[in-house]
Amino acid sequence: MLSIHPQDQTERENYKLLIGSIIPRPIAFITTQSSAGIINAAPFSYFNIAATDPPMLAVSIQRKDDAQKDSAKNMMETKEFVIHIVDEYNVAEINKTAASLSPDESEIDVTELDLVESTNIAVPAVKQAKVRFECTLEKAVELGQTERITSDLIIGKVERFHIAEEVYEAGKINYDKLQAISRLAGHDYAKIGEIFTIERPK
Repeated sequence: MLSIHPQDQTERENYKLLIGSIIPRPIAFITTQSSAGIINAAPFSYFNIAATDPPMLAVSIQRKDDAQKDSAKNMMETKEFVIHIVDEYNVAEINKTAASLSPDESEIDVTELDLVESTNIAVPAVKQAKVRFECTLEKAVELGQTERITSDLIIGKVERFHIAEEVYEAGKINYDKLQAISRLAGHDYAKIGEIFTIERPK
């Protein structure tokens, strides 16, 4: 077995080992709003549940050339955002929002996605998502080396769930109907594959 110290590799080499090993990764499609009212939308796969009481979600947003991304900047300024689950139906349009645009341009404009008003927060959501979470900023943590910040870890408190009726069954989510998409490495994605059950020991 290979044994590698991260400091003996470049950032890109460590990145490739991480994204090729930590799979599949759920994808958070996040809408935010700038102080100027511009709607920013982008997908992130460093994403998971942070807590259930109260419900919280965590997403890590990597900086580019030490500069904070628009999504993270907006989250910290307005303290509101919407996280949508990416699925087979919306993944192609959501992928378009990964394009690099200037802060005064909205990624929604390069897609066929439709915005809808949120209930508890000012940031609008995207209609073409079977599950979405209205969130307020609980905590933001700057991560990186001693001399520089390389990413922003965002923890959001869920203020409201929005769930399509067709995927909601007796208080649970039917993942066969949700058809969530996950991220692998490179340009690769994955659908929900073969499912098996193992009971936990008592």
